[in-house]
Amino acid sequence: AHKRYSTGLTITEFKVLLVVGSPASCMDLELYGAEEELLGRLDCDEALLGSYAVADGCRVHVIDQSGTRMGEYEIAKSDYKKRPLQVEKYEITKSDYKKRPGDTSVPWRATSPLPRDASGPKGMSPFHGTRHWAQEAALAVALPLGAHCQVQLLGQPSKLATIMFVGQTHFKLGYWVGVCYDEPLGKHNSSVGSRHYFECQPKYGAFEDGIEDEL
Repeated sequence: AHKRYSTGLTITEFKVLLVVGSPASCMDLELYGAEEELLGRLDCDEALLGSYAVADGCRVHVIDQSGTRMGEYEIAKSDYKKRPLQVEKYEITKSDYKKRPGDTSVPWRATSPLPRDASGPKGMSPFHGTRHWAQEAALAVALPLGAHCQVQLLGQPSKLATIMFVGQTHFKLGYWVGVCYDEPLGKHNSSVGSRHYFECQPKYGAFEDGIEDEL
């Protein structure tokens, strides 16, 4: 089946829905037709997707301009997994990661243990427990929006996702991380009650607190 997007989306909103491991702010988009002809660049973030020559069978070519992981990705409408093409994967061992000076969450976690078995105020998850809100805020800052991360919840296999929201919510105390999973393993589309927190497809969104370091 083809992947369809609303032509009423702005290019910025469209970028957020493309889970390719690159932050939306660092994407350059090229539109190709069904015959693989270049139709143009989607270069106006405020423009509507429908203002370009989009049609059934088109595909979008995503170029990562983040500078830290340069590469190109193919997004075919029929490809839900959005597999990267000819991109060298950056890998680092845990021992080398821990040696990096000051730019990871490892030093903070080493000096600020986070008890998962403490019981906190009513409405707060066990993970938040007795942590001070200042500590929660510090942990939240260490998780940049748009980063690809690994979600590890107790008793569940790890899942890959993109960080879409970090902060306080109206439905639970503490700081929470809103994610868009790579696969439909979530709970909703980021809407809780009447509040909509970020853009994602149904069953791809969730608010979690077991976020590992970004990939």
